[in-house]
Amino acid sequence: MTGVDPDRLDDQQLMKELETIHRTRHDTLLYGSNDALRAHNERMAQLEGEFLRRNPRRPVAAGRTREGARERGSGESETPVNPGT
Repeated sequence: MTGVDPDRLDDQQLMKELETIHRTRHDTLLYGSNDALRAHNERMAQLEGEFLRRNPRRPVAAGRTREGARERGSGESETPVNPGT
């Protein structure tokens, strides 16, 4: 494994690691070797798993749920593009 074990990071360090890995994700997917992508996947899963373990009751935005997405989708189709035309 590369990096410090996520359960040994304090909250600030964990967030910094998560921000970094998410920022580098796209380039790793497009240009990284299969081994680099595999390592990236493993590290991301470890960091995200630790974040979720520490924050089981984190706030969830209604629009980020299936129900919220359905409501958003149905609302968009009912809203006229040019109101009053």
